[in-house]
Amino acid sequence: MHVDGAFGLWARATEGHRHLTAGIEGADSWVTDGHKWLQVPYDSGFAIVRDREAHQRAMTQWSSYLPTVAQGDRVPSAFVPELSRRARGTPVWAMLKTLGRQGVAELVERHCRLAQRFAALLAAEPGIQILNEVIINQAIANFGEGDAEARRAATEAVIARVQEDGVCFVGGANWHGDWVMRISISSGATNEQDVERSAEAIIAAWRAVQQK
Repeated sequence: MHVDGAFGLWARATEGHRHLTAGIEGADSWVTDGHKWLQVPYDSGFAIVRDREAHQRAMTQWSSYLPTVAQGDRVPSAFVPELSRRARGTPVWAMLKTLGRQGVAELVERHCRLAQRFAALLAAEPGIQILNEVIINQAIANFGEGDAEARRAATEAVIARVQEDGVCFVGGANWHGDWVMRISISSGATNEQDVERSAEAIIAAWRAVQQK
């Protein structure tokens, strides 16, 4: 059993959201991304594997030009697909040292609250539908009425307008047959004023699309 916890695994760091991850301790492996809630550079992912021996068998590769090691030595390249890579552990260590356990929990909790605030601001505007229950840091919305094709056209137009305006960045995705706007709160610098300004920009884009 494998748990893909790219964002969600970090909920386990908080008192208020830990219950969402109940039972995952029974899995055989877990992954999560450091470049999201931990604020470190891209491609800083964590793989946690219960069976160390099976993991090493899957990853280890040897060639004659590689240095030999003593029995029992820990070889970093035996745990990852790459033989050469940057020192990803350095920024991870620095962030964990800076934030600490409590700091990580507070960051996650704050982003969850901001996502709920973002969704509430958008939902108050006629024609904007929040399609998910906003539990952690992400909300999805679509725009307009009519069939799926009409809603997709409106949603794509709003996304394009928001990206052109440059106040915030949002993307699109297919969700249960609807094309939606994805909103993700993940920057450590984001505050309530940023959320309000971004929501205003999305609402302004929606109103502009309706006038065309």
